[in-house]
Amino acid sequence: MIYYNPKLKLLARELRNNATEAEKRLWNRIRRKQLKRTQFYRQRVIGNYIVDFYCPKAKIIIELDGEQHFTPQGKIKDRKRDSYLNELGFQVLRFSNLEVMNNIEGVLQVIWNHL
Repeated sequence: MIYYNPKLKLLARELRNNATEAEKRLWNRIRRKQLKRTQFYRQRVIGNYIVDFYCPKAKIIIELDGEQHFTPQGKIKDRKRDSYLNELGFQVLRFSNLEVMNNIEGVLQVIWNHL
């Protein structure tokens, strides 16, 4: 069983209800086991983090990065977060929002290759 911070549960629900355009676009292509019949979940709490997309079967986490992730502080936070998730045995795949919006097929191919 993976530890999760129950205090983040409401925030995760709020994030699901207020998804970015990139998150909506990717979700429409990976939900309902559309990729290799593999289940994905959105905005899941893992530890003290909320991950954008989570596939328990393949132990993959997909993160979509907006502008704040490309600042020096954002990069430091992402490295710390990725390190924690990697220690739990997850592989973190990161894509920019622009990648998803401009090249969804390429993003899906990368995800497919990791499943």
